[in-house]
Amino acid sequence: MFADHTLETAPPAARPVMEAVAHRMGGHVPPAVARMAASPELLEGFMTLTAMFDRTTLDPVSRETVIMTVATRNGCQVCVDLHTRKLRALGAAPAVVTALRDGTPLPDERLDAVRRFVDTVYATTGEVADEDLAAFLAHGYTERNALEVVMGIGAYTMSTFANRLTRA
Repeated sequence: MFADHTLETAPPAARPVMEAVAHRMGGHVPPAVARMAASPELLEGFMTLTAMFDRTTLDPVSRETVIMTVATRNGCQVCVDLHTRKLRALGAAPAVVTALRDGTPLPDERLDAVRRFVDTVYATTGEVADEDLAAFLAHGYTERNALEVVMGIGAYTMSTFANRLTRA
């Protein structure tokens, strides 16, 4: 149902965002972006929010742990595949990548604390118990990081839902 828009077929308001993505990706517009372009507001909102998430104080592998936890939880295979490549490019240990893809315990306690925290935020719809927050903080994360995790959950829940809806 959802078209893979091109720069020529996309709604005019989506074209600047698509052009920026194409520029960053050597002229390629991924199907997820091409389909999200049906809603310029969604596309721009997602791209803006993800750029902001990338600027958070969470380290890159912790951010990818948030993203992969959301992607696997929400069954977004295109997201899992894309962020698997990103984790590998970041030099994440193969056992970490495998565990994130499979939902098995992470061999890195600090990253496992991120995944458990994401799961707890979802399970409690944000009403995280003090002891669960303390467990996250005990691994060197901060209250700011906890809020940044919520930001990542929001951005990537939007993405995974849109990708599944559009069959990206």
